[in-house]
Amino acid sequence: MSVKAKYQPVLNLGEELGIKDGDVQEEGNVLKIKGEASTQYEKNLLWDKIKEIGGENPSDIKANITVADTSVYARHTVKSGESLSKIAKKYYGDPMKYKEIFSANTGILKNPDVIHPDQELVIPNI
Repeated sequence: MSVKAKYQPVLNLGEELGIKDGDVQEEGNVLKIKGEASTQYEKNLLWDKIKEIGGENPSDIKANITVADTSVYARHTVKSGESLSKIAKKYYGDPMKYKEIFSANTGILKNPDVIHPDQELVIPNI
C-alpha cells in the first residue's frame, strides 16, 4: 500500500472541510501535505485523523496546515435539537463550557437556553 493510499481518509477529510491551497506530494515513503484550514477546529480534525491512522508521532507523513482565522476556534451553524451545552461538548469535550459560547455570541443570543436553527455561532478560543 502506498503512503498516499494509507492516508487517503485524511485527504478525503481535507476535501470535505474545503481546505484551501491544498498540495499533496509523495516523496519516497513520506507523504507531504499542506493547506489552509478555515479554523483551528478544522486543523485539529485533520491532525486527529492523521494520528488515528499513523499513530501519535507518524514518520511517514509531514503536514503543514495553517489556519485562516485564528480569532475563533470554530464557527457553527445551529441545527434543530441542539443546545449550547451540546455544542460545547462537541467542540470542547465539556458541556459546561456553554457559557463561553454564549458570551462570545451575545450580539445574537439573549438567553443561553434559546438558540434557533441556522444561527451562525462563534466558538471562541479558550
